[in-house]
Amino acid sequence: MTDFLDPVAPILVKKDGGELSDEQIRGMVAGFTAGEVAPEQMSSLLMAIVVRGMTRREVATWTAAMIDSGIRMDFADLTRHGRRLRTADKHSTGGVGDKITLPLTPLVASFGVAVPQLSGRGLGHTGGTLDKLESIPGWRADLSGAQMHRQLAQVGAVICAATADLAPADRKLYALRDVTGTVASVPLIASSIMSKKIAEGTESLVLDVKAGSGAFMKTVDDARDLAETMVALGTDAGVRTTALLTDMSTPLGRTAGNAIEVAESLEVLAGGGPRDVVELTLALAREMLDAAGRPDADPAEHLSNGLAMDSWRAMIAAQGGDVDAALPSPKHTHDVVADADGVLTSLDALAVGQAAWLLGAGRTRPGEAVSATAGVEWHASVGDPVVRGRPLLTLHTDDEARIATALAALESAVGINGRAPATASSRVLGRVDGR
Repeated sequence: MTDFLDPVAPILVKKDGGELSDEQIRGMVAGFTAGEVAPEQMSSLLMAIVVRGMTRREVATWTAAMIDSGIRMDFADLTRHGRRLRTADKHSTGGVGDKITLPLTPLVASFGVAVPQLSGRGLGHTGGTLDKLESIPGWRADLSGAQMHRQLAQVGAVICAATADLAPADRKLYALRDVTGTVASVPLIASSIMSKKIAEGTESLVLDVKAGSGAFMKTVDDARDLAETMVALGTDAGVRTTALLTDMSTPLGRTAGNAIEVAESLEVLAGGGPRDVVELTLALAREMLDAAGRPDADPAEHLSNGLAMDSWRAMIAAQGGDVDAALPSPKHTHDVVADADGVLTSLDALAVGQAAWLLGAGRTRPGEAVSATAGVEWHASVGDPVVRGRPLLTLHTDDEARIATALAALESAVGINGRAPATASSRVLGRVDGR
């Protein structure tokens, strides 16, 4: 820090419910990133923000300060065959069975739109896109900025890890929030997500903000609050931003894990796959294509004619993946059978996600290894008939000792009744537009 010398003053301002100045925000973020503001001081400020909240101006300045802590990527000069490529990206707030990035990225790229998808790894019950893709033999997540730029120009699609110099303040702040009970804050969540997405340099962004038991935001109202905050941040930064509010009260598709979610994504790219995964993939693709200047494009056509699959194969091969190799299979499986005839009335997303994590699909701390083969497969969706004694869930793992704890997590996850529940006809619950 240069002119900013008193980290206690902004803590007291926010503790008393006041507004932080732009100088105070930038000083605290820059100072903490540089090691000049102590972790306990930043922890106090974060807790005050959780309790007192932030204004739109404060959130925008906090986000800008995190962006300015690192590099900004620029894809303005991307061209193919002499034509400039428009860029569009998508971000999901995370959920159980949420493999949408896998089919969505090559699908949108198949229309000549560049999709720079910087993704993360899983922690706890929500899976990580990079963990899923690393179940493909040879595929690598770590690309330099130059490699990412070249792949976008040649292939149009890339899914990779963010480089360490992209919003480094966010990485350091998130690690602190994770151990100080300050994760649950709309301003802090929104600024964390949007600092990375704005720094990434995309022209347009579509947000998938989830609500329900398997999501971070449990209610639609909370999800809408988060979506509106993020859309405003993107819009104010010059990024065309929209959001879909989507249902995560039940897990998405029919699988939660790593290799099994890749397999399900391949079904979608081949023109099949679970109805809800296809619905959400197409809904997000239409938003992205519209934002990239292709409002009349029909993404369903490229799922059926093979062009999306061609784009997938090119993307995976460009990152060293063997597109023809078999995905790894588990050493052990265990079926959970239905205990009655009837209709599946509930399948708790959080419980399914926890079971997949316990089987080895997720991690308890950053950097921990995950199993490519672990996960949960369910054989019926809510509203489907089930038969007593028939498999309802199948657990996948390489470590048989993990099955017992996964079964305990699933103990109350399933509801079976004689009548079908009144279920929503769509995963999409609403939309937030920044225009």
